Amino acid sequence: MDDFERIDPPLAAPEEEMLNAWLDFHRATLLKKVAGVSDEDLRRKVTPSGLTLLGLVKHLAYVERGWFQDTFAGHEVYFPYTQEDPDADWRIEPGETTADVLEFYRQEVRESRRIANAANLDDQAKNQTGQEIKGHTLRWILTHMIEETARHNGHADILREMIDGTTGS
Repeated sequence: MDDFERIDPPLAAPEEEMLNAWLDFHRATLLKKVAGVSDEDLRRKVTPSGLTLLGLVKHLAYVERGWFQDTFAGHEVYFPYTQEDPDADWRIEPGETTADVLEFYRQEVRESRRIANAANLDDQAKNQTGQEIKGHTLRWILTHMIEETARHNGHADILREMIDGTTGS
């Protein structure tokens, strides 16, 4: 089985299993939205702000990194955006291939899963020295990531329809 196959979440399951199943469903939905789209169309700016399908995937890779590696695990990780360039994580840079961006997303998701699987829902986020900090629990982060990924899947729906007329889940 592909670790990004889209599987319907169970109708009944323990909370942690349910949260992870819904998040994985939405992660796989994102990849389904970009499947079969030409490289040119994945990079096509179809909104006034210049949003692209591939840029949306790149952004969500950094969102995964931010919540699981940086905020929850306290790892020091790189982000391309700055105060002067706050949208850099949405932009596809020269030399970045579609395959590279999709694999980057998959790698970040795999690392998020690894971190989540090693923790409990009530575990608190940690700072870079490994000390617990009050605030976000793994439960909160999983719930937020379901919302964040699902919201961006709605954007992907619209972008895909604008590109080639494809609609649906």
